[in-house]
Amino acid sequence: MKKHLQNIIIALVAVLTLGVISPNHEIWTNLQPKNDARTADIPTSSKHDLRLGLEDSIFERESFEQHLSVEEVLFQPAKELAYLKFGSKIGPVIQSEFDKNIFPKIEEVIQNAVVSTGGLENRMLSITEYPSGDYAEKMFHVSDKNENKDLIRFHVRTEKRPLDGYFYNFHYHTAEDGFNVHHSLGDIYWSKNTPPKWLS
Repeated sequence: MKKHLQNIIIALVAVLTLGVISPNHEIWTNLQPKNDARTADIPTSSKHDLRLGLEDSIFERESFEQHLSVEEVLFQPAKELAYLKFGSKIGPVIQSEFDKNIFPKIEEVIQNAVVSTGGLENRMLSITEYPSGDYAEKMFHVSDKNENKDLIRFHVRTEKRPLDGYFYNFHYHTAEDGFNVHHSLGDIYWSKNTPPKWLS
């Protein structure tokens, strides 16, 4: 009966700890009779080793998740979605001006949103939305995952100005004003020729 109870305890601990504590651990060695032949080949480990193993597998992962920077979580995905929207026809023409003049303003707006919501450690902010193609404006949105709502919507509009030609107007909308007001980030000149569609 003692042997069956020991096997049940081993199986229960393995299930409850999701395999973090293995059946070959020192605890199980001490439960086995001294004359058991299985104990000769089992290496012993100290409690200190077990504690380090737990910290490595669980606590460091939580620490890694908590220390994600605004750059990793928001800025880099935002830039990637902007480049995706530009496509291979528009991107090479406007990318350097976008990187120099427009994207720093986007970073500033996102950083202000992070600060106003209490930081990434208090809010789960993310970049959402696949950019729209054709001539639609949507680039990406900054959303609050906790409340499942958009905070900022970043758009780019193609404008035809008489005598000047085509411009890309980068702007954003905020939840604070019901997404009705255009907050301008700047313009990039295309040419007098009709620009290609987004994502092309």
